[in-house]
Amino acid sequence: MRLTEFQELVHTEFGVARGDSLLVDHVLLSMSGRTGAQAIEAGVDPREVWRALCAEFDVPRKRW
Repeated sequence: MRLTEFQELVHTEFGVARGDSLLVDHVLLSMSGRTGAQAIEAGVDPREVWRALCAEFDVPRKRW
């Protein structure tokens, strides 16, 4: 998944302000205690970060 596609999904699902905040402030347990932004910067595929966000915020699976 490209980073631009990832950002579009995050903004569509959570809104721009909340989505951006979640990426830098919310610690994802499944990403070894990193935020989404930290995980992506460390080389984690944005698709995996997207799935982690969806799982933690109960996004319906059909939108993953």
